[in-house]
Amino acid sequence: MLEKIDLSKKVEKIDMTKRVDKETYKQVMATEGERLGRLQRECKAAGIPVMIVFEGFGAAGKGVQINRLIQALDPRGFSVYATNSSNEEARLRPFLWQFWTHTPAKGRIQIFDCSWYKSVTEDRFDGLIKDKDIPGAYQDILSFEKQLTDDGTVIIKLFLHISKKEQKKRFKKLESAKETAWRVSKQDWKRNKEYDEYLKINEEMLENTETEYAPWTIIEATDKDYAAMKILTTVTERLAYELERRKAGVQEQQAKAPVRPAERFQSGVLSGVDLSKSLTKAEYKKELNELQKKLETLHSELYRLRIPVVLGFEGWDAGGKGGAIKRLTSRLDPRGYQVNPTSAANDVEKVHHYLWRFWNNMPKGGHIAIFDRTWYGRVMVERIEGFCTEAEWKRAYQEINEMESHMANFGAVVIKFWIHIDKDEQERRFKERMENPAKQWKITDEDWRNREKWDQYEAAVDEMLVRTSTTYAPWVVVEGNDKLYARVKVLRTVVDALEKKIAEVSAKDKEK
Repeated sequence: MLEKIDLSKKVEKIDMTKRVDKETYKQVMATEGERLGRLQRECKAAGIPVMIVFEGFGAAGKGVQINRLIQALDPRGFSVYATNSSNEEARLRPFLWQFWTHTPAKGRIQIFDCSWYKSVTEDRFDGLIKDKDIPGAYQDILSFEKQLTDDGTVIIKLFLHISKKEQKKRFKKLESAKETAWRVSKQDWKRNKEYDEYLKINEEMLENTETEYAPWTIIEATDKDYAAMKILTTVTERLAYELERRKAGVQEQQAKAPVRPAERFQSGVLSGVDLSKSLTKAEYKKELNELQKKLETLHSELYRLRIPVVLGFEGWDAGGKGGAIKRLTSRLDPRGYQVNPTSAANDVEKVHHYLWRFWNNMPKGGHIAIFDRTWYGRVMVERIEGFCTEAEWKRAYQEINEMESHMANFGAVVIKFWIHIDKDEQERRFKERMENPAKQWKITDEDWRNREKWDQYEAAVDEMLVRTSTTYAPWVVVEGNDKLYARVKVLRTVVDALEKKIAEVSAKDKEK
């Protein structure tokens, strides 16, 4: 078994002279390669998603080592994703978006040639991220990895290390050939010239992101054969360990959310909502017209300032979500918003982390994403109907808060609406739908079944509102017995939030 470097040692003190003879290399690669192929098949059968991250110094050989590793893998079961810093689509979104959308399905392996660590290494060295934002970036990374590993993903992180002298030699060799000279940039040479400073940044990154659930392995990469052998052995040993752990029936860790007395939710948020609020038709038409005009203008400003907006709609069946969304979007430029209806997860979505499908639909700068039903299904429908474990829905509160925090830190406006009606109003609307041929498609047997669990859902919603309404992503409870009042309140809330955000961004632009 190859030695795993203790990260408590300074990276700079690692022995970079380690080498291996050809015979040993061939023997280990053959034996461990066969083992890796078998482990890949076992991971597929067990439905275990695997992420292998290659990080390290420029010219350390990440591409070469990825190629050697995948020789033992079935190409139908893995993908390689190369982080592209010039990707315009990625620059208009939160930095974790491109990685969330490339997380593997259950049973597949995803290999990252550079990764989310670019933000706290290269970008930090290049001055693209401010020092004050570094702690938040570390927290986002740790949350990302914890959410995935809690859900069963195996994350293997490899840091390829070479000396300043070795890096300089490799850069010169690359530049000596026309076919490879393009691979060495001015920034590469700057990092080599200021190697000690860049090394310090990477040491800090390793120390801040070393965890039990996603540990780092440092690869001494001067000798490419030694590096390949260590990488392959590291991967096989980790996969074998994870498979054995699951076979042994290790129980899922309980969520670490604080225990909250049930009494806290007996007189919950919803019980205090005044459902008598209403508008006359004249009042409604006047306010609707004014607010829609304002929103039309604000939409253009959002695009100009590249401000993303996330609007989530939840509520009782027949609560009026569709009607509110329709009035919200009626005067918006259809090229600048997307309505995402959320139903039960399909076969592709089921084999990913439950947040994956929502990350795929998060808006880029200047666009609006509207979700008709959201990620909160985890702590409502999935919780009550038993579609996830207790540990899964309990930890979802923190996972959701972290996702929304990441969006808000990127500059997004995040608002969640709970459209509330009482039980009698819901029954009246159900019957109205059943009696109207044009609306019968809106009512299903499942709607009636869910109604029988009203009290359970109400308790779950109260807890959800209390635990996930934040300053950066607030819940707005909309009094929905009167549809006219509800539609206007939604519009007014959005208009007020957008005006405030646009004013803040404009003021910052003037200061620059």
